[in-house]
Amino acid sequence: MAKELLTRDQVKVEDTWNVNDVYESESLWEDDITLVNKELEEISKYQGKVCESASNLLKVLELTATAEERLEKAYFYSARLFDQDQSNTKHRSMNQRMVSLYAKMESDLSFITPEILACDSAMLEKFFEEESGLELYRKQIKEIVRLKNHTLSAELEKVVAMTAEMSNTPGEVYEAFTNIDLTFPNVKDENGEESALTNGNFVPYLMSSNRAVREEVFKTYYGTMKKYLNTYAASYSGEVKQRMFYSRVRNYGSNLEAAVDGNNVSPEVYANLVKTVNANLDKLHAYVSLRKKCLGVDELHMYDIYTPMIADVAKKVTYKEAQETICKALALLGDDYVALLKEGFANRWIDVYENKGKRGGAYSDTAYGVHPYMLLNYHDTFDDMFTTAHEMGHSMHSHYSNEAQPFIYSHYKIFVAEVASTCNEILLLEYLLKNTDDKKERAYLLNHYLDSFKGTVFRQTQFAEFEKITNEMVENGDSLNAENLSSLYKDINERYYGPDMVSDEEIAYEWARIPHFYYNFYVYQYATSFCAAVAIAGMILTEGEPAVARYKKFLSSGCTDAPVELLKIAGVDLTTPAPIEAALKKMGTIVDELASLV
Repeated sequence: MAKELLTRDQVKVEDTWNVNDVYESESLWEDDITLVNKELEEISKYQGKVCESASNLLKVLELTATAEERLEKAYFYSARLFDQDQSNTKHRSMNQRMVSLYAKMESDLSFITPEILACDSAMLEKFFEEESGLELYRKQIKEIVRLKNHTLSAELEKVVAMTAEMSNTPGEVYEAFTNIDLTFPNVKDENGEESALTNGNFVPYLMSSNRAVREEVFKTYYGTMKKYLNTYAASYSGEVKQRMFYSRVRNYGSNLEAAVDGNNVSPEVYANLVKTVNANLDKLHAYVSLRKKCLGVDELHMYDIYTPMIADVAKKVTYKEAQETICKALALLGDDYVALLKEGFANRWIDVYENKGKRGGAYSDTAYGVHPYMLLNYHDTFDDMFTTAHEMGHSMHSHYSNEAQPFIYSHYKIFVAEVASTCNEILLLEYLLKNTDDKKERAYLLNHYLDSFKGTVFRQTQFAEFEKITNEMVENGDSLNAENLSSLYKDINERYYGPDMVSDEEIAYEWARIPHFYYNFYVYQYATSFCAAVAIAGMILTEGEPAVARYKKFLSSGCTDAPVELLKIAGVDLTTPAPIEAALKKMGTIVDELASLV
């Protein structure tokens, strides 16, 4: 008998997040939607008059911030309800209403930026002198001016804004198909019992010590995905094409340049990562060679990449145990930090376990004025404990920024979004290493450390390289289809993992299961952030309180400066290859230590 996932109403309340902390009732949510529409009507009265006076400019900026904050909260509410069970048609409808309202807001407010850009710098300075309240918005206006060459006329901005809802279609199709429509055949678990294969338990199955289970799951999963590769290719092609529309209409040289410029990051940072990682593939090849030796296999396959190299040490980690360990490991970040961790664990910030229709993976999200929320699909694995620590890092970053900054500067840029989460993971790992005298357990932890380098630096850079090439293909007039996407992915995979890895046919289809390819050049930031986090964690462990203070100042900075500049507060300069090279050098030393232990 196959094990069935619980339906949403069967999940224990204490294991779910409490959406009532956002709105106590749906009627209050509806009230805010009504207010947002009224605020948009009020703002529209200033069209053509934004820079008629300092008071007009201030009023528009204040009204806009209020409307955006209110809509963020309303969208946040519907998104949490939708993600806890994406088969719930009511919640899907509520979420779609918010997507539509966001598109309406973008369209309705599209006149503001062009009107501010039409106001010369001398007039703006005069406004700052006349109206002291404008000083709060100086950095916001400076950021608007920075993007002047990529901002259109008010009429064209309105047209472009009207396309926003339509542009979400490829990602929505991907999510609906992958999370709702796509089902997999049952597989046999380690006890020989039939069990459901899902997106949520695919990787936990690949962590099994039973190689036959790993191989069956791997081939069943990708064999199923292969049937739908044309659908996935069409969806991804649509994603890249909509990016190209926006990058060209905004006068960018490429999709990549448009994506990173929104975060005030140079494309050279992206190129530097790919170049530096490719120059250090020998570290990944050494890791693969060591993994092959540890597993004692004649051939190492891609379905062997998740199972621990050190056998008979892996143990289940319950959610309660994970909470206790995480709090101990992060105690060096201060009593305030640990108190927040405990508050989140105790007060239903977190949706813990998988259920039917629930969104896969894990994330943390927040709306200004509301505590962070975390989605997990916890399966009592060692990795799940690290995922929990990771998402708590995001939550703490959001909390500190929201507490320290006004709404307009509270949203830290995506470029630094993975630093706090990864720093938590590294501090947890270093804590576990410090607190074991067992040689085999140490080897197991070093294995995990190496897997983090593999998964976060090399794997994400591999994704980044694939994403860069596929976008360039479309920009050069080539089409994307199931065949060339799979061929390209397999070629890159073979180069990254090297001669000791059998690059199975099925791995060519892995591109189709990566949701981050719909996040517009997001994944490279996992790799840069990991390298930054290695440096920050090292400083915290060696310097103590001074490094912690610098780190918390960084966490509290929101988007008050360019992200690469904010990282310098914490002591990391990602404009150079040094942090990446130093992190990969550390990986090399860990490979050597683990090799000496086995």
